[in-house]
Amino acid sequence: MIILAMFVSLLLMLGLWVTTSYRDAVRRTEERAIAASKIVASNVSLLNSLARQALQRIDETLGENIVPPASAKVRNINEAVADLPGQVKAYVVDESGLTLYSTDPMVKPISIVDRPYFSELAKGARQHVSSLLISRLNGEQIFAFSRRLERNGRFAGAAVVSFEVKVLADVWEAVDLGPNSTVSFARADGQLVARYPLADGPLDMSKYVLFTEYIPKADAGTYEAISPLDSAHRIVAYRTVGGTGLIALASADYDFGIQRFWRDVTVAISVLILASVSLLAAGQWIRYLRQREAAQAQLLRNALADNQLLLREIHHRVKNNLQAVQSIIQMQRLAPEIQQSLTNRISSMVAVHEQIYRRDEFSRLCARDLMTSVAEKLIFAYGAPVTVDYDIDDLAVSTDNATPLALLTSELLTNILKYAFPDGRAGRISIALKGAGERRARLVVHDDGIGFDPQAIKQGMGSRLIRGVVSQLNGTHSFDGSNGTTFTADLEIVEP
Repeated sequence: MIILAMFVSLLLMLGLWVTTSYRDAVRRTEERAIAASKIVASNVSLLNSLARQALQRIDETLGENIVPPASAKVRNINEAVADLPGQVKAYVVDESGLTLYSTDPMVKPISIVDRPYFSELAKGARQHVSSLLISRLNGEQIFAFSRRLERNGRFAGAAVVSFEVKVLADVWEAVDLGPNSTVSFARADGQLVARYPLADGPLDMSKYVLFTEYIPKADAGTYEAISPLDSAHRIVAYRTVGGTGLIALASADYDFGIQRFWRDVTVAISVLILASVSLLAAGQWIRYLRQREAAQAQLLRNALADNQLLLREIHHRVKNNLQAVQSIIQMQRLAPEIQQSLTNRISSMVAVHEQIYRRDEFSRLCARDLMTSVAEKLIFAYGAPVTVDYDIDDLAVSTDNATPLALLTSELLTNILKYAFPDGRAGRISIALKGAGERRARLVVHDDGIGFDPQAIKQGMGSRLIRGVVSQLNGTHSFDGSNGTTFTADLEIVEP
């Protein structure tokens, strides 16, 4: 159980560690994405500001009449966009959508009347930022900033500055969010303006979770989602670029961001495997020890059973030998009184061994069973018309003390049966043995017979035996013959 509890504790600690590692990995990725979104927002704000300034300079350079030829004006247009980053191209188109001036040497006579960055201006918009476009000149992905040109209070055309989307490549490298990361920005209406690495084409994200859930709640934040462009799992940080109507985004690849977490998971699994192998090994070792212990316990039980059988047989044989001695005594030509006395004393010892082998109690005996057995055998042997009352506690008596106690009981009852009730009169005997603490007990044997004078009684073998047994049991005793006979003794016979 202890090993299992330790294994469960290890599982809990590893689970907590892995959970914390995952949260830390996601948090670190979010923090990097947030920092990158700030950089993207700064660059988008700078692009917007520079583009607006360049468009204003172009408008001022054109003067009142924007119709060519105007070679100086073309030169001034080049100067207006010279400070812009990346491959920037500037165009001036008339009210019909035809290009009048351009800094692009590959310019062609193409109408842009269908382009929103022109058509929205023709409808009255002062400025416009296009969504992601595919250039009709070279097929590159571009986005454009445009400005309405007015002359004499009416729409006279548009000034346009276009950037290749690749202008974000330097920003992508600078934020360094790892492989499969992206930087981009979109218009507030959900139209993608630019993305690097390049997207497959224009994209309307107005129904995407960023614009339906997150931006309405906060101007900046992070979220985890599947990209609508390439279905990649990323952690995205977004930020509204103030005063531009644009949203800057930086997204980090989810799997790359939690690589450290997967390393921690690998370590945790390795530790778990090692712990499991150790647990299995410990379990097998414990099983082996338990089997060995069970085998040893069985051997001990078998040995104990054999010993009990041997002890039972020994006590049975001792009992038989004592009974044989009784038979021999009865065959001798002894005075009947002596013969009966010897037989009774041997009978008390027989009762001890009989109790031992019948009850398989080899270290202790029940005092009640022992004294009852001794008393019943004597009363049966004498055939006396007496009644015996017992008040014996459930005390355990060691086998060393059992024989002296049996001899003492036998000697007292023999004296009572011989002398207390002359002429075969009936009588009553009470035997009480009560615990007195500290391994001691008090024995009281009383009869309602004729009593006796302790001073006048002849000190014979029985009296010496009683004194010897009491002394052997570290006790004291007294007789009272005034009202029947009462024997009282305090003895050390109780097993601890």
